[in-house]
Amino acid sequence: MENLPVIRFARPSDDLDALIAFYRDGLGFEVLGHFEDHDGFDGVMLGLTGAPYHLEFTRRRGHAAGRAPTQDNLIVLYYPDAGDWQAAVDRMRGAGFAPVPSFNPYWDRNGRTFEDADDYRVVLQNARWP
Repeated sequence: MENLPVIRFARPSDDLDALIAFYRDGLGFEVLGHFEDHDGFDGVMLGLTGAPYHLEFTRRRGHAAGRAPTQDNLIVLYYPDAGDWQAAVDRMRGAGFAPVPSFNPYWDRNGRTFEDADDYRVVLQNARWP
């Protein structure tokens, strides 16, 4: 597994602080790094130490990033253990984030969907990855 690539999902935002609150305080991710004024960009990387993936959010000064193009732009996190899943849902609610109805009703059957400050959505799915 050590030869697998690390995946960075990167997207722009107009409100890095709100995203940090959502992904760190709500989802429990860690701030893995950040930068300011790198060629006019500020950014933050969030994820879990040692995981082969992380998220990067950037803001370019003087540029509006906009909102999610649809309600079906998702990150899905699978929690096979019901207790771990419930703890993740409770952490989101405790951080002040309420679930929203999923655009695709499939995700409401065994999961809860939350929307970040840019209208992008994260599904906490109580299921094992197939």
